[in-house]
Parts: sequence; C-alpha cells; structure tokens
Amino acid sequence: LDLTTQFRGHHQFRRAQYPFRNSADTNSENPGTQSLFRACTLRLSRERLSSLALWWIASYRPPMPIKRPARTALFGALALVVGVPVLAAALPKLVRTLIPLPLKQIIPAGQRQCAARPSTTLGTLQLRPGTAAHPSASDGVKVNYIGYLAATGEVFDQGMGIEFPVGGVIPGFSQGLQTMGKGGVSRLCIPAALGYGAKATGPIPANSDLVFQVELVDFSAG
Repeated sequence: LDLTTQFRGHHQFRRAQYPFRNSADTNSENPGTQSLFRACTLRLSRERLSSLALWWIASYRPPMPIKRPARTALFGALALVVGVPVLAAALPKLVRTLIPLPLKQIIPAGQRQCAARPSTTLGTLQLRPGTAAHPSASDGVKVNYIGYLAATGEVFDQGMGIEFPVGGVIPGFSQGLQTMGKGGVSRLCIPAALGYGAKATGPIPANSDLVFQVELVDFSAG
C-alpha cells in the first residue's frame, strides 16, 4: 500500500474509535469537540498512569549493570514517587469541628424494643441462647452489659466482667437474669415500675423505662 492508502485507513480507524469526531468537527476544528476529546484522552492517561509506572518499574532493565543495593534503592525511590500521592489521597482529611461534651452514645430505636408485652411487665428478647441452667435469685453472676433509656436511646451505664448477686439489683434486671443461661445474651426491657420508679438516679430521669443488653458470662451458687 502507498502512504495515501495507509493514512486513509488510519483515519477511518480513528473515526471508529472516536465517533464524536466527525469530518465536520475535524475540518472546522470545533472547540467543544476538541475539548471533549482532550478530556477523554487525559482521563485515560490518568487512570493508566499508576499501572504503567509500576509496569515500567518491574520490567525496567538499565543499559548497564547496576549493583543490587543501588537497583533496590532506585526501585524504592520510583515506588515512592508513584505511591506517595495515592496514599496521601487515601488519608482522612483534617476536620476542625468540636466534639460536644459530654459525649452521648445513642442506641437506635430498633434496639430499644423487646417482644410485645404489657407496659408494666418485664420484656425480654433473646439475642443468643445460653445453657439450659439458669441462675436463681440467691446466686452470684458475672455479666457484660450496657444500659440505656428506652425513650431516647441515651446510654447511661455499661460494664464488662461485673460480678454481683442476682438479688442485689433492680427487680427487672434480677428477673431478666433468671431467664438466661450461661453464655447467653438477652435484651431486657424494664418498665419504670421494675426499675427506679419515680426516683431520679444519676443520669436516669424519674419514671424512665430502661433497656439493658446483658451477656451472662458465668454464675455460681450463692
């Protein structure tokens, strides 16, 4: 083929590859079309830059032998040039907003509910079954727990590995423990009548319904 035929074939390939560059755009040098073409080309170049750079680092063979330490240092420097911008983009941005104190942890509404029950009785929801044996009111228990207000979900207390007698806590908590087996996890929905009643206690307002998630780690005969 002569040079004219080769050029025409190449031109047809370019038109098929970039259909938005028609002959009118090429002849008139449409600025909008040229900008779109340049944007696509630039985007392709940016997306392939990292992969091409890493490929070049892996396949590069210098024209003259380089000792291993120098070659390792060269490849390390090139890897830093490519990798540092990527890592910098992935780091979290500095935020200057204040954290309000005291920090309040709020439990979602769906995790403040138990099975349907009368409003004055204890509600329970088994999240993980335990053993068949249950503690009695005279036994001692070891628990992990978190307590929060049923109305707002605000956490007022939590503890890990806490030991106490089953009969030494509010009635609703004591009743709930006696329905659990060792290793089990339950959600206890305690009405105010089985909690602290009309008396405000620390961060717990008066007449507050309470919710506890309790894991019974162990129990022993009292």
